[in-house]
Amino acid sequence: MSPGIPGGAGSPGSVVDAGAPSVAAVARGPRVVRRLVRRPSFVAGAVLLLGWAVVAAFWPHLVPADPMTQHPAERFRPPGWGHLFGTDQFGRDVLARVLAGARPVLEVAPLAAAAGVAAGSLLGLVCGVRRGLLDEIVMRVVDALAVFPSLVGVVVVAALVGRSTTALIVVIGVFFVPIVTRSVRAAALVEREKPYVEAARLRGEPFPSLLGREVLPNVAGTVLVEATSRLGDAVFAAATLSFLGLGQPPGSPEWGASVADSRVFLQHAWWTVLFPALAVASLVIGVALVADNLREQVAAR
Repeated sequence: MSPGIPGGAGSPGSVVDAGAPSVAAVARGPRVVRRLVRRPSFVAGAVLLLGWAVVAAFWPHLVPADPMTQHPAERFRPPGWGHLFGTDQFGRDVLARVLAGARPVLEVAPLAAAAGVAAGSLLGLVCGVRRGLLDEIVMRVVDALAVFPSLVGVVVVAALVGRSTTALIVVIGVFFVPIVTRSVRAAALVEREKPYVEAARLRGEPFPSLLGREVLPNVAGTVLVEATSRLGDAVFAAATLSFLGLGQPPGSPEWGASVADSRVFLQHAWWTVLFPALAVASLVIGVALVADNLREQVAAR
């Protein structure tokens, strides 16, 4: 730090002032939460998201029927008091299968989104603050990957690596990295020009500390928006892969697999397809509502 320039970038007063954005970013948190909980759309999305999380964790205690047990004498029962969502072609309770299907989806999607957002955020921060040759190389690779449809890429790679849960998490997460990298890099480019970053450089703060302590708190809103947005994409991707036979094995209660198993019976047993499809849609919509509200709050800063 250069103490000899009063009022300059290196003066003690200016360093304190320059660090203010990080403190302000933390202080804004409770205010943002209060504004969000006043929004009906955010509350609705959060309830859907948390509701499915609870179902995924506790579904065995919510329904008495076993989602895998077959009852041939009760096949294709329409929705009614005995079976609120009806039964499928094997006499299995559709409600039990919908509730049980939340677990495999939420075992894959959050971890895939977290992996993709973590890797993309790190790349975006480094490229946005460091710039230089690394930034040029990474962004050219990101631009090349952005041309290729991500869902097609996920399907192709998943077909090559197999259907294990770990493979699905890695494959889906990798294809989120370019999207997140571009978004976080754009936010980091704005922050790197601000006085607090220059002050941190002048006092010799190490680059990892500059990223973690100075820049990251001020792009945390962008990272949070990306995390929620990618979670919705990951849910859809996981269900799509299972529908195509590349995710959960046939017979699994996972929503995409259930739709795939029952789609040929749609005309005379619509409930076997409708309810798993509605489960996917409700979770994706819930995540989208949360993400949209967070995006508006970040844009209003």
